[in-house]
Amino acid sequence: MSALLPQSGQDFATGARTGAQVLQRLRDRPPPLWYGGELVRDVTAHAALRGGVHTLAHLYDLQWERSDEMLFVSPTSGNKVGRSFMIAKTPEELRSISLSMKVWEDYTHGMMGRVPDYINRAMTGYAAGAAFLGEGDPRFGANAVRYHEYLRENDLCLTHTLIPPQANRAATMARQADPFLAARVKEETDAGIVIRGCRMLATLPFSDEIMVFPSTLLKNVEEDAPYAFGFSIPCCTPGLRFVCRESVDYGRSHFDHPLGSRFEEMDAVVIFDDVFVPWENVFLYRDVDRCNQAYARTGAAVHMAHQVVVKNIAKSEFMLGLAHLLVDSIGAEGFQHIHEKLAEIWIGMETMKAFLRAAEADAALDEWGVLRPAWNPLDAARNLFPRLYPRMVEIIQQIGASGLVAMPVAQDVIGSLADDIKHYYQAARAEAHDRIPLFRLAWDVSMSAFGSRQVLYERFFFGDPVRMAGALVAGHQAQIRAQADRVRSFVQQGRDEAFADVR
Repeated sequence: MSALLPQSGQDFATGARTGAQVLQRLRDRPPPLWYGGELVRDVTAHAALRGGVHTLAHLYDLQWERSDEMLFVSPTSGNKVGRSFMIAKTPEELRSISLSMKVWEDYTHGMMGRVPDYINRAMTGYAAGAAFLGEGDPRFGANAVRYHEYLRENDLCLTHTLIPPQANRAATMARQADPFLAARVKEETDAGIVIRGCRMLATLPFSDEIMVFPSTLLKNVEEDAPYAFGFSIPCCTPGLRFVCRESVDYGRSHFDHPLGSRFEEMDAVVIFDDVFVPWENVFLYRDVDRCNQAYARTGAAVHMAHQVVVKNIAKSEFMLGLAHLLVDSIGAEGFQHIHEKLAEIWIGMETMKAFLRAAEADAALDEWGVLRPAWNPLDAARNLFPRLYPRMVEIIQQIGASGLVAMPVAQDVIGSLADDIKHYYQAARAEAHDRIPLFRLAWDVSMSAFGSRQVLYERFFFGDPVRMAGALVAGHQAQIRAQADRVRSFVQQGRDEAFADVR
């Protein structure tokens, strides 16, 4: 049975939050989001943002509705807290985390790539690998442990930012036209550090706090040291500004824009205008080598990838179901090319499920005593899905064809032409009022601004796919060479046999 929801008026530090608490905190401590040249006064009511904000709030209610799956008892307070903050030590605990994450992903159909458990898992990795951070400075490891507990007990939502702005891609951050174009340390004090510059790309900027991850592009120890840091601060910290892109939620109904009206998570460039960061919030500082190793050594990358594969499964399941309904509605199930297309999506879906199962089945305790999913299946999944998802979208386009650009909106369906709409928009197995919302959903997946952003987002989810492939080859050299040695041995065996026959 699900646990009772806490009262909406309860203060924080009481464990898992409700949607009402999430919305109230955003009103009380609004993040400085700029949209269309103006500061957003209330993100919970702004036309371009409120759809995604209220979906985010519902996710927090959902964890109470499904509390047996999504919550666990805090090891420090005894409160019910989000399972995505759990540091797994057993296979059962690890599996419970992915089952918990699947609840949110099923609700969003994988269409919100940065629901809170993504960064929750990252911060859990940093806390689990705090000893690594502490090797640079004992304060930093302690900070990670304390911050993880703070997030867990207050159930806060984090956005994050990672990469420098796209300016001169041929130059390092230190050699841009302005050395403060990319966020860097301006000064250091006894109380903390001051950051000036900007970062891309903060998704879900209507969050409580922001995790500023170390950049993955650090090369030169001396030049890049001012750009090497990791910290978390509240989004309402003085000097922070979030510049939002144009919304893909046009304020239309769920009928007209079923995805964009619900799942707009927004993306923003983050400007640091001499932002002060207390030492208590710092995890990494001016240590290029440690910043470059942090994701792997702490396990943050593994735990983030684990969450992403769960998201990929939910998204693939949604695309398969949508494709089938399109086919069924127009009576196209007899065509062989349709079978091939449905099979292609199904194979992608089952491949993601196999990666998740393998990652969890081969999980092992890491150097910090934490059960970490196996990296190889997750690395394969995160390199493959950016190719699979655009193809799934293409299949929806090919099945829907002209039907995707010919669908009327809700006002047409109920307007003076309602009889014409009912007659001329019928399908083989669907009345017009059933076919139209189905095809509008397919349009929102495959052709709208929301759908286009999803494709781009998946293509670059973990970064440049070419650079990712290079990192994959470099990171799996031992495995690649082992297979090469087997082939070399086979070739040598044939050569030796041939030479022996000659002799």
